Amino acid sequence: MVHIHYNLSLVTGSAIVALAVCYFAISIEQLLFKGLRKELEKIVLLVSGATLGAAIWCMHFMGMLACHFPAPYHLDYTLTTLSYFIAFAASTFAIWLNTRPQLSWVRLVLGSFVMGLAITGMHYVGMMGLLVEGHKAYYNLLLVLLSILIAISGTGFTFWLSFKYKKVAQHKKIFRFTLALLLALSIIGMHYAGMAAVQWYPVEHHIFKSLLASEQGILLFSVIFITSLILFAAFAVAIMDQRLEERSLQLFKLNQQLANQALLDSLTQLPNRSFLNEYAKTLFSYHQYHHKLAFLYIDLDQFKTVNDGFGHHVGDQLLVQMTTRIHRKLSENEKLLRIGGDEFLLIIERANMEHTIELAEQILMILQERFLIAWKEINVSASIGIAMYPEHGQNLQDLLMNADAAMLTSKFQGRNTYSVYNYSLDQQDVKSQSKLINDLYKAVEEQQFVLFYQPKFTCAEQRICGVEALIRWQHPSLGLLGPNMFIKGAEQTGLIIQMGYWVIEEALKQIQSWEKMGRDCFPIAVNLSAVQFEHKHLFRTLEQLFYKYPVNPQHLMLEVTESTAMHHIESSIQSFKRLRAMGIQLSIDDFGTGHSSFLYLKNLPVNELKIDRGFILDLTENSKDEMIVESIIQLARKLGLLVTVEGVEHQQQADILSRLGCQQLQGYLLAHPMPVDQLESRFLLDLSS
Repeated sequence: MVHIHYNLSLVTGSAIVALAVCYFAISIEQLLFKGLRKELEKIVLLVSGATLGAAIWCMHFMGMLACHFPAPYHLDYTLTTLSYFIAFAASTFAIWLNTRPQLSWVRLVLGSFVMGLAITGMHYVGMMGLLVEGHKAYYNLLLVLLSILIAISGTGFTFWLSFKYKKVAQHKKIFRFTLALLLALSIIGMHYAGMAAVQWYPVEHHIFKSLLASEQGILLFSVIFITSLILFAAFAVAIMDQRLEERSLQLFKLNQQLANQALLDSLTQLPNRSFLNEYAKTLFSYHQYHHKLAFLYIDLDQFKTVNDGFGHHVGDQLLVQMTTRIHRKLSENEKLLRIGGDEFLLIIERANMEHTIELAEQILMILQERFLIAWKEINVSASIGIAMYPEHGQNLQDLLMNADAAMLTSKFQGRNTYSVYNYSLDQQDVKSQSKLINDLYKAVEEQQFVLFYQPKFTCAEQRICGVEALIRWQHPSLGLLGPNMFIKGAEQTGLIIQMGYWVIEEALKQIQSWEKMGRDCFPIAVNLSAVQFEHKHLFRTLEQLFYKYPVNPQHLMLEVTESTAMHHIESSIQSFKRLRAMGIQLSIDDFGTGHSSFLYLKNLPVNELKIDRGFILDLTENSKDEMIVESIIQLARKLGLLVTVEGVEHQQQADILSRLGCQQLQGYLLAHPMPVDQLESRFLLDLSS
């Protein structure tokens, strides 16, 4: 048996080569693959693997040359070439693994085994290609196993550290050098452990002839078999991982698309309200101590008329074209979002008031330019409200609410303008109105309403001849509210439909009660809103209510404003005829404030004409107001209509109206609206006695 001695200079050189090679392998992603086009990655990977494999292979043979063998030697070029291809496969696999974006535990374990076995396979195949004259190599299998474990554990630990701290320290040369040192020590440790496992015996040594022959054949078969498995496993892992990575990339892109869709408006592709909530967190955290922000609340004027007149597809295209126009005016620090149907929000970072107002004026100007959609010319305008951070709010909710309030101010000022938020009683009223509308839903659900009744009187005897039912809201905290506080909000939300039917039902209940008691204060007049008058279920609901409360339909009068009656005159005439056919009395309310079309008045089958209080506010003898009122009264009476004047507050007004031929009066001079019990005790007890 002959022991091996080493040349320390060559050993040191091989160690330096190993360290340099490993540093190149660790740094390969930053050196070659950063910013590389996808189609060139495979070519660069193969070239890098071939270069790195050659360097490792050279290090291996430098380590072999550092040995003093017992006799002259030569190489088996077939096995030597095979050892290089094993080094090439191992190097290519190492580079490929190091350039992956992520390293799972499965990939780490497989990579460690493949890389460790490939390095040891290269070493032992290279050793088998080393032929020493007159000697045969005998391997200590325990040391062989140790060398394999050193390679597997060393490369595995290096890969794990590399991926664990890649993003934290990927630009630190010291960290890469440390990883390279670990990998180099793994290769060097495996190499010299493998060299320590070999012992050389002369061929003629009779004791080891049979043993050497048998074990050498087994070892040769094992090394070739293991090497083949390594190459196959590396190829299989690479193919499988490539497919998994492609699938993962597809899923990632799909998830990104879904995430983006959730944050984008589907029509305009602008960021939506969900995006705004996330964007605001970053926005306020950065600008809290740095810069001002401007919030421009943009609302199109009369956008509903575009949808109604031209169709929703034209309205959608209008929004898209509007978005395009505004985007042309924006810079990098200005972001446009769609937060509602025709409502947009423009956020300006690092804003100042002068630039914000200038941009608002530019937006108003470009929106006034005609839009050509589906061969139709569309003209629109917008109202803009401006709120500044931090002056007008410290959080997103306050800024949006105040910008919205400023936008409503623009609406009140005639539209097609901008307004800067300014805290005032008017804007406080807007907030109060919004809260009332929110409370109104609960009020309808819980029926928090009561009816007050205002009597009508004959003009001559001033005797009660009917009542008008007026709704009041018994608010839980604000007390009794008049209709001027909530009717507009009820019409905007559609709650007026339910409220209107509730009033009619309550009126029918009261009619039924008075009919049974024999009291005569009919008819009870109920106001019909424009929304309810055009409601498609009006007649069916009335029929159901009359079936539920079998009263004389003549005791119910429905009041419809002149503007509502004249809105769609032909359909109004048909509706009035159907109501009259049911036996219900009809009244035109607020006459003189709307269209005042006497041409159509003669065709409306109504019973009563109510002259608006505006005609008698300044009513005096021999005045122009007296002449106008007299003309209306005389015309109405000639058409066979009962004339009632509302809003009578002074005796002089009552005297003049009586002289002019008015038949009925209603107003504070005679009686205020009152609860039913007060009405009965004051006016109806005498009628029933």
